[in-house]
Amino acid sequence: MTVTIADIMQTSAVIPVLVIDDAATARPLAEALVAGGLRVLEVTMRTPAALDAIREMKQVPGAIVGAGTVVNTDQFRQVMDAGAEFIVSPGLTERLARPIIDSGVPFLPGIANAADIMTGLDLGLTHFKFFPAEANGGLKALKALAAPFYQCSFCPTGGITEASAGEWLAFKPVLCVGGSWVTPKGASMAEVETIARAANSLRA
Repeated sequence: MTVTIADIMQTSAVIPVLVIDDAATARPLAEALVAGGLRVLEVTMRTPAALDAIREMKQVPGAIVGAGTVVNTDQFRQVMDAGAEFIVSPGLTERLARPIIDSGVPFLPGIANAADIMTGLDLGLTHFKFFPAEANGGLKALKALAAPFYQCSFCPTGGITEASAGEWLAFKPVLCVGGSWVTPKGASMAEVETIARAANSLRA
């Protein structure tokens, strides 16, 4: 059975947005997150260690490992070679979207306004990352955007916290949220697992 971006978005209430500086930490981190119930892991392409981190996390049973902050086709090829199972981009351009869509890999492009969503719909997409969520007007803005685009589903990311995530998740078009709060700097793996468990229980 082909896994879709909708399937991935509905796997866990929260998708950890991970900035990995040292690939040696990747596998233990993935193990802690999966143990806490957060199986979908987004490794952002913001550090030199990102590709190795994807390869390491792929070794963890139950983990669904994708690449985030993919901004061009060269990065897309690199993350696919590393074994990424889904692609997340901060924005949406046809030049980037076309090869990803043609490859069949699940794709979650970032949108910030109605024009972005209309571009996505023209490309056959209905699932989007609302980014940056809080800086872009928060839940009020997404509710206004979602009204005319009733067929669309969203993963808000950017500025969302453990305190605010529940309110976002209560809005029906929101299938999950992206967050970096589940892996605070300096936290032990036991602490990450506890935070992950709490995050995964946020979905009503």
